[in-house]
Amino acid sequence: MTLEKHDLHHEFPDFNEEIHYLKMNDKHFARLFNEYHEVDKEVRHIEQGIENTSDEYLEQQKKARLKLKDEIFVMLKNVELSE
Repeated sequence: MTLEKHDLHHEFPDFNEEIHYLKMNDKHFARLFNEYHEVDKEVRHIEQGIENTSDEYLEQQKKARLKLKDEIFVMLKNVELSE
C-alpha cells in the first residue's frame, strides 16, 4: 500500500520560503511544525502497521494533524517575508 505524503513541504509546496522563514524566526511556528511532523510520523506508522492501536486513536491523531495543519496554514498565509 502506497501512503500519501503529508509532510508540510508536500502539503504546501508554494510556501517553502515561508516555512523556512517561520521555522527560523517564530518559536511558536517551529513548535507547531515539530508537533505536526511527530503526529504525522505516528499516523504513518499506524497506517503501515508498524504500530498497533485502536481505530478511534488513529482517527483522533488524524484530527490532531488536521488541526495543526490548519493552524500552520493560517500562519503561512499571513507571514510577511523580510527582504
